[in-house]
Amino acid sequence: MNPPGDKHRPKALTGGAAGAPIEVHRTHGSGHTRDLADLKKLWRDHKRELLRQARLAAERAQVEAAERARAAARVEVTWQERELFLRSVGPVVPLRHPERADTRPAAPLPEPRQLELDNARVLVEALSDEFDPISLLDTDAELAYRRDGIGVDVMHKLRRGAWVVQGQVDLHGLTRDAAREALGGFLLHASKRGWRCVRVVHGKGLGSPGRQPVLKGKVRTWLVQRQEVLAFTQARGPDGGAGALIVLLDSSRRISMAAAAGPQ
Repeated sequence: MNPPGDKHRPKALTGGAAGAPIEVHRTHGSGHTRDLADLKKLWRDHKRELLRQARLAAERAQVEAAERARAAARVEVTWQERELFLRSVGPVVPLRHPERADTRPAAPLPEPRQLELDNARVLVEALSDEFDPISLLDTDAELAYRRDGIGVDVMHKLRRGAWVVQGQVDLHGLTRDAAREALGGFLLHASKRGWRCVRVVHGKGLGSPGRQPVLKGKVRTWLVQRQEVLAFTQARGPDGGAGALIVLLDSSRRISMAAAAGPQ
C-alpha cells in the first residue's frame, strides 16, 4: 500500500533486466480537453460573424428606408406643386395645331463658286506675256508705272509708303504659269475686298538660271494690263526692295467679266 502522500504518484512496475522499477504516466483525458477548447473558439468566431452580418443588414435597411422616405417626399412635393399650378391657372385645353416658332438656323446663302472660277480664269487669260509695257513705264531705275490721270505726287506718296499695305501675294519660287494664275486670283481677291494698296513679291531672281530674274519683268507686264491697277513702284528696303512691288489699286472698282477681259 502506498503512503498517504503518494496517492497520485504513478505506480512503479518491476521489469527489465535487473528488475528495476519502470515509471508509467497517466495521460488519459488531455486530448479531449484540447478538442473542446477549439470547438468553443470556433463557436465564438461564428457568433461574432453572425452579429456583424446582422449589424450590416440593419444598416442597409436603415439606408434604404431613408431613401424611400426621401423619394416619397419628393413625389409629394411634386404633386402639391402640380395641384397648386392647376388651381392657379384653372382648366386648360391643349392647342390642336400649336403655332411654334421655327428656331432652325437659316440656310447659308449660296456662294457663286462657278462665277468666281470663271472670273479667275478670265483674269489669268487676260494677263498676256506678249504685251510690251516699256512704253508705259517710267524710265527710271525702278521702272515704276502710273496710269494716265495719276499725278506724279501720287507716285511720290507711294514710294514713301503713304498707304498701308493691306495684303500681299508671294510669287517667289513659282513657275511663270503658276505665278500668273496666283497674281490673277490675288487681284480678284483684293478687288472684292476693296483693298487700296497691296504688295506683290516676285523675288530678285538669285535662284534663276544665270541669276537673271524671270518673274520680275513678267509681273510688271501683267500688272500694267489690269484696269484696277493705278500705279506701282519698287518696294522700299524693309518692304522687299528690288524683290517686290507696291501696287496702288482703284478701291472703288469691282472686277467684272467685261473689265477682266482687258487688253489681250
